[in-house]
Amino acid sequence: MQEPLLGAEGLDYDTFPEKPPPSPGERARVGALQNKRVFLATFAAVLGNFSFGYALVYTSPVIPALEHSSDPDLHLTKTQASWFGSVFTLGAAAGGLSAMVLNDLLGRKLSIMFSAIPSAAGYALMAGAHGLWMLLLGRTLTGFAGGLTAACIPVYVSEIAPAGVRGALGATPQLMAVFGSLSLYALGLLLPWRWLAVAGEGPVLVMVLLLSFMPNSPRFLLSRGRDEEALQALTWLRPADADVHWEFEQIQDNVRRQSSRVSWAEARDPHMYRPVLIALLMRFLQQLTGITPILVYLQSIFDSTAVLLPPKDDAAIVGAVRLLSVLIAAFTMDLAGRKVLLFVSATIMFAANLTLGLYVQFGPRPLTPNSTVSLETLSLAGTATSYLTLVPLLATMFFIMGYAMGWGPITWLLMSEILPLRARGVASGLCVLVSWLTAFVLTKSFLLVVKAFSLQVPFFFFAAICLVSLVFTGCCVPETKGRSLEQIESFFSSRRRSFLH
Repeated sequence: MQEPLLGAEGLDYDTFPEKPPPSPGERARVGALQNKRVFLATFAAVLGNFSFGYALVYTSPVIPALEHSSDPDLHLTKTQASWFGSVFTLGAAAGGLSAMVLNDLLGRKLSIMFSAIPSAAGYALMAGAHGLWMLLLGRTLTGFAGGLTAACIPVYVSEIAPAGVRGALGATPQLMAVFGSLSLYALGLLLPWRWLAVAGEGPVLVMVLLLSFMPNSPRFLLSRGRDEEALQALTWLRPADADVHWEFEQIQDNVRRQSSRVSWAEARDPHMYRPVLIALLMRFLQQLTGITPILVYLQSIFDSTAVLLPPKDDAAIVGAVRLLSVLIAAFTMDLAGRKVLLFVSATIMFAANLTLGLYVQFGPRPLTPNSTVSLETLSLAGTATSYLTLVPLLATMFFIMGYAMGWGPITWLLMSEILPLRARGVASGLCVLVSWLTAFVLTKSFLLVVKAFSLQVPFFFFAAICLVSLVFTGCCVPETKGRSLEQIESFFSSRRRSFLH
């Protein structure tokens, strides 16, 4: 047996070299080549997440603008604004449902490319909108594209990535989604809302162009009996001078053992339903922490609280903090492990949501709706009050930081890691469906709950869910750091908890 496939990145496979270890220069050269190939394919795929993140928060600057629009056909009431903000999640749920079929029918790569059609059409409708129906339809189509990519991209990335860097690469979908959101916030300071939709078309076109040159997932190709093409894809994704046959045979053996579809009888087997149930509950809890309504209505939330800076500036600052936090998670996920980051993430989100709820309950009020505290008011209220108005910004920054460090990227990564290969396409689509149906209920009801009970009620609810997430992580979530997908699947089959610890 020759040297480990990932010798440049550490002992990720239990193999032993028969020849002396490569020199540092050779290791660097092999690692660089491998990273170039895998990173290029990953970047091409996660451009879909960039568009998803961009589209998700599109309403943040647009809703306030349309609520004050002089055009009666585009002027939004509170009810219409709640639909405009939430209909994206219905589209995403439909996209996740479609992924249950397309993920295995077309394959991961072609499914991602297919998402460009509804995405481009949705942006075009919103850019040229002259009525509410065009805004809602465009928002729904971009949501459909986002739900489809949300189910397909993590699976594609996990199946092409080596075990030693799968954590870092697994964080890139969330990283690009965050970067897309930040880009929207930044452009929202410069462009009118129609041109924000036009700008969203660019990443979609680049994604399709780059993906057309990338290989499909070797595991998917093997599941379709295209062995020669699968070997070529794996060879392209690994160092040119590496022996990929051992890894190929390992994947091939696993695919052959799971070549048939899952029957209802097998679905009742713990090794099949346990990982699916864990992934579903993680997606459910992820949404219940409040991330989607907070992102969708971020500027509106700042509008309705006493804040020191203009709400548009606050939203852009929060987007930058979110990007930095995901970068931290990407670099630490394969070092600290998944569970540690999940614990830290839930704890920070709990503290932030509780702080926001207490601030809204007991803190200062803005002078008028949809306005910030003026300098004259601050001078009269005193220095203490002016510093206090930083609390909503700081608490939101910490909430986004906590989410982006753990429950944001790791939930997507674990979904793609622990789902059984035979059910991966269907189960990933089901996870996205559950996630976005939950997001729709929260996003649609958020403004209505705020109107009926005040803003602090949803934040207290989100804080309680973060405590539940802590318990769930400790009791149910396995540690998958440094394990191959085949090892993770073997863990659920053998039910040996010590295997992953």
